[in-house]
Amino acid sequence: MKTSKKLLSPKDRSKTIVFLAAPGSQILDVAGPFQIFVRAAELLVQEYPTRKAPYNVVLASTTRSRSVATNCGLMLAGSETFRSLRGPIDTLLVAGGSGVETASRDEELLRWLQQTAQRVRRIGSVCTGAFLLASAGLLDGKRAATHWKWAAELGNKFKHVTVDPDPIYIRDGNTYTTAGVTAGMDLALALVEEDLGAPMALKVAREMVLYFRRAGGQSQFSTALSLQASDRKQIAEVRSWTHDNLGQDLPVEKLAAKASMSPRNFARVFLKDTGTTPARFVEHLRVEAARRRLEESRDKLEKIANDCGFGSIQSLRRSFLRVLHVPPNDYRHRFTDLTTN
Repeated sequence: MKTSKKLLSPKDRSKTIVFLAAPGSQILDVAGPFQIFVRAAELLVQEYPTRKAPYNVVLASTTRSRSVATNCGLMLAGSETFRSLRGPIDTLLVAGGSGVETASRDEELLRWLQQTAQRVRRIGSVCTGAFLLASAGLLDGKRAATHWKWAAELGNKFKHVTVDPDPIYIRDGNTYTTAGVTAGMDLALALVEEDLGAPMALKVAREMVLYFRRAGGQSQFSTALSLQASDRKQIAEVRSWTHDNLGQDLPVEKLAAKASMSPRNFARVFLKDTGTTPARFVEHLRVEAARRRLEESRDKLEKIANDCGFGSIQSLRRSFLRVLHVPPNDYRHRFTDLTTN
């Protein structure tokens, strides 16, 4: 996502960010990204007292009640319903949750979404909020993301939407859709960066003790997380051992010996159990380890390559291009920009 190097002008009016939530919404779909926009506005005014707050953040209910009962039992006391909203909306974000199914059958709400989408600068959804946008026809002909658990259902139900179950978030034109729950915070940080620049987005992330902002194209899962479902003890133990010994040479024969299996049988069982080959699993773990080192340290590429088991900078580079589609120097430069701009 292209980032702005220039803060909003002091003459700019506050941009209204509306979170649309139905009863049964996931509380983090609203509260997480909502807080990011609010904190960005507070920090900018603290740093530049003569500037106006860049954001006016509003919660609007999909019903006639101004309050929203979330699916964890807590109530969100909003100031608006979608019917009472007045004035221009800059960004409209739809929260996900169990109430989306009911909201998707509200013809008045769907018409309002269709009309509002023509006037806003950006429109998007968090998690299963994509179902509401799709029900209004706002994702037709577009690529979209949602929580991995519901991606197949979204694609089956809405044939004109190209659903990608992998990314953290997807931007297609002025439409943004995200993966589950905390991905809404990734999107909010990216939108703050788009509006106020990378340094401000990074400052918000640091204050909220968030990990370095993930790129939208990054998978919803880390390699380690995506394979946690394995219930075969031998494979689970090998995975754990591999994660702790990436600096070693890790041919399939060594991994098979750790599992007390023949290399051929181990490779077959590993693929069936995890959906990937042992070699690819090791490569992805090493890329993840190297990626974090590039983000968090000033270590030279040669040291990172050796510590993470690549053996050479050339091997590190080939794996980065294969897995992340970007060379390691360019990857590091992106995070250097965030910390020095």
